[in-house]
Amino acid sequence: MPNQFLDNLQRILPAGASVLIADSDGTLLTVRRHCVKPITAEHDNDLLPFIDQGHFARYLIGNAATSDTNPANATYKLGIVAAHRGFTPHAHGTEHFVFSTGYASCGLYDAERDAIVTVPLKPGMMLHIPAMMPHTFNNRAGTPLLLLIANTGMGLDHEDYAITAAQAEARAHHDHHHHEQTVDFAQLATVLRRMEQALPQMHAHRQLNWRERIAMRLRWLASRLERGVIE
Repeated sequence: MPNQFLDNLQRILPAGASVLIADSDGTLLTVRRHCVKPITAEHDNDLLPFIDQGHFARYLIGNAATSDTNPANATYKLGIVAAHRGFTPHAHGTEHFVFSTGYASCGLYDAERDAIVTVPLKPGMMLHIPAMMPHTFNNRAGTPLLLLIANTGMGLDHEDYAITAAQAEARAHHDHHHHEQTVDFAQLATVLRRMEQALPQMHAHRQLNWRERIAMRLRWLASRLERGVIE
């Protein structure tokens, strides 16, 4: 089907410039002069595995090897979360800012109240997660969830990028024998195990409500009107 909006973008973009289009159905396109290319695992060699199987990330600034010994300062990347899927509960060694373009939820551990809370996210909301706060993201929709994630000093390959319960348990055992403990990994592991058990049971962490289902459909129609797909 002809698309005047994309055709015009390809025509007017200077060589070397590009436009990234995040559609309401969770798809991503890169538009360059005379070229429109989907961003998928099959078409984009820059996509990297993102914590759990089925999720992907693409660095915009920085790289997966960012660390104290290989500094790239801040890192910015796109995250693509599979439909009706979420991440294994984990904690990051640095603060994160996550901008959601779709319907997500974030399970967060509230240490002050010793409680696990679910924060619903709608398109256009950004969440700040402090360093070492146990959490997980979940995609509540049936289309891929697109995230923009910014953090400092840590790429995907860093050992503290996403510490899961299993990793925290292993490090707690290591610290017990070597007496090197700046983080209570045993306590972190306990909380992450609690989250693994509790979050799948939380209805709000998995589903769209009826208002969100209607709004999602309207966004889908609006995006096609804007791009000239619907005449």
